[in-house]
Amino acid sequence: MVCRAEARCGTRALVTETSSTPAGIAADRPPPGIRPPARLGPPTTGEVEADRLVLELRVLGVPVIDWFVDAADVAAYIQQAGYATRYADYYPGNRMEKALEHYVAARLLSFSPGQRYLDVASEGSAAPAIYEELFSVESWRQDLAYAPGVHGRTVGSDAARMPLPDEFVDRIGLHCSFEHFEGDADLRFVSEAERVLRPGGAVCIVPLYFAVPYSVMTDPAVAVAQRVLFEKDALVCCVSGYGNRHGRFYDARHLVDRVLSRGKQLSPTLYRLRGTERVDSSCYARLALVLRKPWRSRARWR
Repeated sequence: MVCRAEARCGTRALVTETSSTPAGIAADRPPPGIRPPARLGPPTTGEVEADRLVLELRVLGVPVIDWFVDAADVAAYIQQAGYATRYADYYPGNRMEKALEHYVAARLLSFSPGQRYLDVASEGSAAPAIYEELFSVESWRQDLAYAPGVHGRTVGSDAARMPLPDEFVDRIGLHCSFEHFEGDADLRFVSEAERVLRPGGAVCIVPLYFAVPYSVMTDPAVAVAQRVLFEKDALVCCVSGYGNRHGRFYDARHLVDRVLSRGKQLSPTLYRLRGTERVDSSCYARLALVLRKPWRSRARWR
């Protein structure tokens, strides 16, 4: 089983294998300073786990759509956006995956000219500029790393507590960022997204990371040094070199409890991405989640 997870501030996808546990060390033995249950190696995630998640969510009544990626359309988007020319320094070792994430979000969000788009946990993302140029939207950026407050179209804040008015944006995108929301930040973000979205608005999370069992991946050196706290019911998966504090991988129950059931009006649709390998062998996104706010109040999905 191979797990690929992108370092939040890195320049490449980290690829590790569950078979990489050093000889003589038990796979379920946590490194010093990491609370149990924990193990060495990445979460168990792959095609089998994705299909299991889809099946369990369908049983619960969550809409799931098999979404086939058009490799030719992706290639045309990449060419038009200029990833290899105008954004040559943007994730050079992982550019195809990043471009795929941006493409998927753009297609699922179905932009219309003049809409206001918010790129959450944006940091140095190329997506806001690309979306503005290709789809004629008004792009805004949000990140905890930015200077606090609103500066032009840049928002420095916690993503779950943004200094923005109610019903301020039409579309929200998160590209390889939602998994880094620690503690209850994922729960709180859903409520915040519902607040700042206009009626008819939508938020897209891609990739949506998943595993069996529910897991959080961390770099043990970072976690110990920064005293990262993990949920008691999550398996902590320790991957040296990951470089990040926290990467959350949902199972069906935790996705429902922590995300899908949190919005009072938001309606979820899970997209099972098919054919991403035809875009490039480095692409690893398998799931995308869209939460839509209705034009007027209506009953929730459950």
